Amino acid sequence: MGNTPRVGVYICHCGINIAATVDVAAVAAYASNLPGVVISRDYTYMCSDPGQAMIKDDIARLNLNRVVVASCSPLMHEPTFRACIASAGLNPYCFEMANIREQCSWVHPQSERVTHKAMQLVASAVAKVVRLEELQLRHVPVTPAALVIGGGIAGIQAALDFGDAGFDTTLVERAAQLGGHLVQWQRTFPTLQPVAEMLQPLLERTMQHPHISVFTEAELVNMQGYIGNFLADIKQGEQVTQVPAGVIVVATGFEAFDAHLKPEFGYGVYPQVITTLDFERLAAGELTVNGHKPQKVAFIQCVGSRDPSCGHSYCSRVCCMVTAKQAYTVREQLPDAEITVFYMDVRAFGKGFEEFYDRVREEGVLYRRGNPSEINRRGERVVVRAEDTLLGEPIELEADLVILAVGMTPRASAPAISSLLKLARSPDGFFMEAHPKLRPVDTAIAGVFLAGTCQGPKDVTETIAQARAAAAAGMIPLLRGQVQVDAATARIDEELCSGCGQCARACSFEALSLHPVTGVMRVNSVLCQGCGACAAACPSGAIDLRQYRFAQILAQVDELVASEIRLPAPSLQPVS
Repeated sequence: MGNTPRVGVYICHCGINIAATVDVAAVAAYASNLPGVVISRDYTYMCSDPGQAMIKDDIARLNLNRVVVASCSPLMHEPTFRACIASAGLNPYCFEMANIREQCSWVHPQSERVTHKAMQLVASAVAKVVRLEELQLRHVPVTPAALVIGGGIAGIQAALDFGDAGFDTTLVERAAQLGGHLVQWQRTFPTLQPVAEMLQPLLERTMQHPHISVFTEAELVNMQGYIGNFLADIKQGEQVTQVPAGVIVVATGFEAFDAHLKPEFGYGVYPQVITTLDFERLAAGELTVNGHKPQKVAFIQCVGSRDPSCGHSYCSRVCCMVTAKQAYTVREQLPDAEITVFYMDVRAFGKGFEEFYDRVREEGVLYRRGNPSEINRRGERVVVRAEDTLLGEPIELEADLVILAVGMTPRASAPAISSLLKLARSPDGFFMEAHPKLRPVDTAIAGVFLAGTCQGPKDVTETIAQARAAAAAGMIPLLRGQVQVDAATARIDEELCSGCGQCARACSFEALSLHPVTGVMRVNSVLCQGCGACAAACPSGAIDLRQYRFAQILAQVDELVASEIRLPAPSLQPVS
């Protein structure tokens, strides 16, 4: 590639996401006059096959050696465009992305100023891309084995998929047996299939599988390494076993909301008030309360879900159908009982869920849109006080049995697992995926995948689907035998480094260490995630980041200032 920059600039309409606010044709025309720009185009969807073909054709026809795409967040499509230019023979690191959607069109009303801002962002990206270096792609070998943390249905399914593909798999479970929460349930919804029919064959296959090693009453106590070369310390009976793995699937599950945190419902005070988990145990035998069969039964949904007062604003997704299934069970065992369900909204989103919900109501279960406020004792019964949110009036309902539909919460062990594996957590406390749409089972840590309810509330069907997806994603590096690691990592100027160790304390990935002979810091470029925390912490300025070097960032800042001077003054219109 020649030294003279030959830049192609491509402005995306993103349908109307950008084009409805930004004059993309004007931005493309502006970019065509920037230093080093050979071609500037706009297109409806740059990420589409025709959009990528346009870039590849221009690289070959015009001998481009740098590419800028102005579109959405780099988190969304930077890998897409890097792969695109690499397939055309260009170094993938000779690419820069300007975010004119999230940082421009989505956060401003339509005006000339918005278009001018898009122009500035494009000019800034061009100023940086001409200073980018060709970085060499690197590969590391992969240990052909998997580690699955958590022995619920998600962990079991993921382990079976790895094992069936011929990869040695270690399955670690904290409890004395596999199965997780599912072993506590009698039947699944909406088919009412006995759990044992589904779960027992999976348990037997797992325990007898030649490629699966099961550690029960065990926990992960230490983790080191990186994608392809993890080393996990598993503690079982005071014995610690070190297990190598190429990839890791986290399937640590959830905990049920503690109903004691809603004292207004009297859980733990009144024997007539139980949770959905308690009901499963009760319904396995004779359904009685204080030795009597209940004649009036009430269910309260969304206990610990959609409730900012207890810190859980999210929907737990399964509670509506758990309640429907249990109401159906009450009707089976107590044909003459009065059954009332207090609900906010019924979310019957899955396959066959709506039909099952209708079936339950046809059995005489009364759904009442109400917001219960408290439960008190009245003789041998309890009274549910609520507001009927459709009628807008307070109501009281006497009941022999009240079942609280408790939601899902992150496990208490989530912070420890997060610390060991360097996993991010969302505001609700569950583990965060790399991207909610494009990488739903990946994490920000290469080689670590999520499965099941550790990532967020979901039912059995969704849990198994995600477990199989996580295993499939994990098999890709195992089958290839090697993985590509990002070259945009930290770099240390040994002439400036004093070995103070501030950078190592700032690094979340343990990628920095002091060289015992030279006394300066060294970067493990495989562990380094290119976050830049070390560069910000270094007091002597000895660290910079490939692709984000000081000269490149300062060039962007200078161009933002210069482009503000070059742009014509907008004709401001009064706000109506």
